[in-house]
Amino acid sequence: MTTLHVTATKNKRGWTLVGVEYGAVSEVARLDQAVDDMREPLAWLSGLAEDAFDIEVSPEIPQLFRVEQEKAEQLRAEAERAKSAAAEHARKAAHVLADAGLSMRDIGSVMGVSHQRAHQLVSA
Repeated sequence: MTTLHVTATKNKRGWTLVGVEYGAVSEVARLDQAVDDMREPLAWLSGLAEDAFDIEVSPEIPQLFRVEQEKAEQLRAEAERAKSAAAEHARKAAHVLADAGLSMRDIGSVMGVSHQRAHQLVSA
């Protein structure tokens, strides 16, 4: 399927849309309206049926956004790795206590979790 491209530039009232391949121009209040708004003019100018192409909207946004967004994604990935490592260490800690002969209730008390959670950790 063909993909047609639209750039979106923020203006005072919303977004100015420009079809890259065919020069269609429109304006919408919200970015989520861009695809629906551009489908008919792009179909007319391209000679394609409205359901014969996809539309990719590329908003022009400040470069600083991209920098901050990338950093946020990196931090989320680090947090996920840290969460996974913490869970593994919690399981190992529970096993140490179980190997020392503590009951599930005692393991839960020592670790600050319920005895059910202690059982889950030891069983994992």
